[in-house]
Amino acid sequence: MNQYMVDITLPRYLSEEFVSLIPSQRSQVNKLMGRGILNSYSLSADRSKIWTVINADTKKDAELTLGTFPLVKFMNYQIYQLAFNNNIAQILPRFSLN
Repeated sequence: MNQYMVDITLPRYLSEEFVSLIPSQRSQVNKLMGRGILNSYSLSADRSKIWTVINADTKKDAELTLGTFPLVKFMNYQIYQLAFNNNIAQILPRFSLN
């Protein structure tokens, strides 16, 4: 399994259609994070950029994941394969409430 950093540029003007799809986008992101497909998903403070790390076998598979985003038609993106991606979630153990 490889990791891919995706640098997404959002449109300057957010149409009504774009805004109406935001809840669906957030739901899809949560679903993909829960399944371990997305490692992270970050929105810049000026709301012009999104950065996400996707776990996928190939760059094409990462693109297929992006294709499930409800907002994909509004996005311009570049995909970069990562050599590594350290994050705190990989260091700390997961706790179980059971």
